[in-house]
Amino acid sequence: MNINRRLFGVVLAMASLFSVGLASVAGADTLTVKTVDGKLHGKMINSDKVRAFQGIPYAVPPVGALRWAPPQPAARWKGTFEATNYGHHCAQNHVFDDMIFQDSTSASDLGSEDCLTLNVYAPAGSSAKSKLPVMFWIHGGGYAGGGSSEPRHNGDFLPLKGVVLVTINYRLGVFGFLALPELAAEQGGASGNYGLMDMVAALGWVHRNIAGFGGDPGNVTIFGESAGAFAVSTLMAAPSAQGLFAKVIGESGGALNSGALSMKPLAQVGPEDEKLMGALDVKTLDELRAVPTAAVLKAVSKGPVTRYSPDIDGKFLTEPVLAIFEAGKQAHVPLLAGFNRDEGSFLAKGMTAEKWKATAAQRYGDQAAEFLKLYPATDDAEAQRSAADFGGDAFIAYSTWKWIELDRKTGESPVYRYKLDLGAPPSKFHPDPVAFHSDDIEYVFGTLATRPGADWRPEDWKLSDQMMDYWTNFAKTGNPNGPGLPEWPEYGKGDPVLHLDNPITSRPDENRARYDWWLANDGKAAAK
Repeated sequence: MNINRRLFGVVLAMASLFSVGLASVAGADTLTVKTVDGKLHGKMINSDKVRAFQGIPYAVPPVGALRWAPPQPAARWKGTFEATNYGHHCAQNHVFDDMIFQDSTSASDLGSEDCLTLNVYAPAGSSAKSKLPVMFWIHGGGYAGGGSSEPRHNGDFLPLKGVVLVTINYRLGVFGFLALPELAAEQGGASGNYGLMDMVAALGWVHRNIAGFGGDPGNVTIFGESAGAFAVSTLMAAPSAQGLFAKVIGESGGALNSGALSMKPLAQVGPEDEKLMGALDVKTLDELRAVPTAAVLKAVSKGPVTRYSPDIDGKFLTEPVLAIFEAGKQAHVPLLAGFNRDEGSFLAKGMTAEKWKATAAQRYGDQAAEFLKLYPATDDAEAQRSAADFGGDAFIAYSTWKWIELDRKTGESPVYRYKLDLGAPPSKFHPDPVAFHSDDIEYVFGTLATRPGADWRPEDWKLSDQMMDYWTNFAKTGNPNGPGLPEWPEYGKGDPVLHLDNPITSRPDENRARYDWWLANDGKAAAK
């Protein structure tokens, strides 16, 4: 395993020599960059091959009167800001047991509301004249957890492919998406979506400042996984985000489902969210904003409302994302998107053919025979595969497919579709050798070594390098293809899908009948 890691590092280092001139690394002055808010100083990482600038404020801390308010531009500073450590991850309950943060020494750290920071990673040899493509990462976590300091999406390796990487924090859960009638009255009729507004504010910061780090503000690719993919599909539809990005990558998620995953209008979520005030025994916004962070999180953990997510607020989003894509009013930019084979592997555990047939009969009655043609169960192994497929379709795959399909029809730009099929080796948090939800992150960032307990194989390191090439090629040109890579056909006639496996292959969509069935049911299948 150590030999493979060293070989992987050598390959990346050689790539960086050709792409950004690593051999001509300048002196320490390359670590001081001037932004519109002031000078900042970074550090070298990954054996001095990458410049890192961490914890940069892109907005005023959203605390006090700015809790549940649109982000305000960061205040200018005097002197030089030391951008050598991550900012706090945003306040959140422990929704994911395996979440790890590099800005915290305590597993019980709830984070902070003073969290609107971003990180910039650039090749060591780049300068303000480089005009490298920019990749802007939005982390996942169900809009409720996560942060830019997670080791699995650090900036050690991706910049070696000739890009500038930006990772951000944005407000989460109740602090990012609370929608109240009182807030709507205060903010011109709209409330909620503060986390999405943070993303737009961070993109604005990139547009104004990234040239100084060697990035091209006119060539920004937004990409994200899970909630991050839901977010980038939403940003394609959000008027305030238009013009701030040139390409989009979505990994496992899309905000276009018209069924159980649909965004709700403000008029519907507002009265529900108002229950928080009763739970905290407060009557005014001033009182609510004065409640300590930990107390708000504790109240949320006990209900009655435990999950918060984007809404159709009439301002940030004036209509459903689905309707915007159907009308072709989304950003017309190249799209690369897909999902993993085993997004729903949780549903396969203990499944038998008998149980699966009984489930089909209970859920779908006289439609059970049709359902079992799509998700068959002739034996226990097939039933487990069908259960995993159905769980994945309900959870992630159908919404992602719907995004890809609609953008192909109305987006007027190239679309590329993938499926990650290679099952990862067992690890501390994922004991089964499957391509599970979020499995793609370490492959895309070249950070396989950060996954606890995984005994990586040569094919994993190879696939990671190939995926990094595909992703960065797409960021550079809008086309993921390049020398030494298996051809990735544009998603057009025949519905070609690139299967990320050992080896990588391309073939027509094998599961279209399943998604057509979901489409015919208007996304309601998972709710039955």
